[in-house]
Amino acid sequence: MTTHSSPAWPHCAHGAGPADPVGCRGIHVPGHTACVAHLPDTDRDTYLAGLTPGADIDHRGTPFTEGLLNQLLNAVRDPNTADPHLGDARFEEAQFSRDSNFAGAQFFGDALFDGARFSGVARFVGAQFLGIARFIGAQFSQAARFDEAQFSDAAWFVGARFSGAALFGGAQFSSNVRFSGAYFSRNARFDGVQFLMAWEWGPVMCEGRVVLSGAVFGAPVTLEIAAKEVVCTRTRWQSTATVRVRHASVDLGHAVLEAPLAVTAHPTPFTTSGGTLLDETVLSGSGAVRVVSVQGVDAAHLVLTDTDLSDCLFSGGFHLDQLRLEGRATLASTPTGWHRKGIAPVRWTRRRTLAEEHHWRAQTAGQPPVSAGTPPEPRRWRTGPHHPDPARTPDPDDVAALYRQLRKAFEDAKNEPGAADFYYGECEMRRHDRTGTPTAERRLLWAYWLLSGYGLRAGRALGWLAAAMLATIVLLMAFGLPAASPKQEVTGTVPPGGGTVTFVIDKQDPKNPTRDRFSSKRFDKALSVTLNSVVFRSSGQDLTTTGTYIEMTSRILEPALLALAVLAIRGRIKR
Repeated sequence: MTTHSSPAWPHCAHGAGPADPVGCRGIHVPGHTACVAHLPDTDRDTYLAGLTPGADIDHRGTPFTEGLLNQLLNAVRDPNTADPHLGDARFEEAQFSRDSNFAGAQFFGDALFDGARFSGVARFVGAQFLGIARFIGAQFSQAARFDEAQFSDAAWFVGARFSGAALFGGAQFSSNVRFSGAYFSRNARFDGVQFLMAWEWGPVMCEGRVVLSGAVFGAPVTLEIAAKEVVCTRTRWQSTATVRVRHASVDLGHAVLEAPLAVTAHPTPFTTSGGTLLDETVLSGSGAVRVVSVQGVDAAHLVLTDTDLSDCLFSGGFHLDQLRLEGRATLASTPTGWHRKGIAPVRWTRRRTLAEEHHWRAQTAGQPPVSAGTPPEPRRWRTGPHHPDPARTPDPDDVAALYRQLRKAFEDAKNEPGAADFYYGECEMRRHDRTGTPTAERRLLWAYWLLSGYGLRAGRALGWLAAAMLATIVLLMAFGLPAASPKQEVTGTVPPGGGTVTFVIDKQDPKNPTRDRFSSKRFDKALSVTLNSVVFRSSGQDLTTTGTYIEMTSRILEPALLALAVLAIRGRIKR
């Protein structure tokens, strides 16, 4: 049987008790005027005795106790395997008041549980569905266990509500599976599930974690998930996939990507296949998505769009230089405000940083551990998952390599400001690396940082330029300008017998001033010399020997500082 309509079936004439004043909706057992739950004992026994393994059964709307269900399943158990064997099984709108144990059952036909209600634990562990499996609108009040179940044909959980944990670990879906509008009040675990032909998965709503660790997606698929957490560690994507997420933190650690995978923060609430909006009211926030790990991932196939990477761990990833960051990628910033380093006040330059740098700085600064779930404090570095263990915290050499690879990813995306921040981070880590970076190189980096913030802080370079110009002016006024402009003297010798007169024009050496060094006139001259030095020009001003060396030094240093400032400005505005 492949298609089903939902005509009104003959209801059981017996009441279902005070809780159901309308009467039992159970379909009549063939040849009787009551459902199996309300048949007289002798008639029920006769009906059950007539069932054989693989028989078709129809118990729509029937209320089942745990004992009655066991009697039904025992009647169709295969004597060789001791597992229930059913043909077409129709349990639409059936009510299971206690635990329902379909573990190991084999459904050779279609298994229809649309609108069924499971008040206890629903066990389908190891069940085999050879036909269509439909749980459209089914309600699971406690745990729903489909561990190791096998679905050979389409499986529909559209609009199903799982009030307890949903466990599908190790299940196999050989055809398409649909969870559109499914609602999980707790965790939904799909560890090791094989989705061989699924092309649409969701949208689903989960108040807890959606765990897809170790799952295998064998065909192009689109997943739509609104949840607190989405765990895809060691998930294998054998074909192209798009994962649209809302609200959740996404863990992609050690996932295997054989084809392009796009993880996207969906901007608006999802719409179910029925055209209704998915109810996300229990998930507070704006729907922002955080990616917390791409460790061990070959990022050549990975695209992250509009995601928060503030706490994302990149260490151990491959081909990070080929990672594509689309839209707005949010990264953690340096701590805000003023801090004390020894006795000196310090203030961190605002820039985008990796979580690994935060973890290393928090560990070296001796920050106390922060309990899980505590929001980060803006004035502190963020602690890592293994804080304060130095053996499990990335070293500056490791973090520098991450910055270097991701800088190329930002450059390829034409995000020069982002790439500039990552270049700054790379230089910072090399400056602090005492094992892989030679001492001379670290000192050079220290000077580069001090003068211009690695060529990225225009304000710092301009500040040093102003200081250098001021120092040049003061030194010229004090030692560089002569007391007075030296006068030229002409001397010559007239031959006794007349004839050609030879003149020698000489000039006195400039003399250092002895008083009145800091006058307005001398300031104007010193300023002229200094300004010409900035643009690498000679002022032509008469200078003392000391002043000549002062001018030579300023003509080398000040244009370099000006160039660093221009370079820093260009790095911030280039696109």
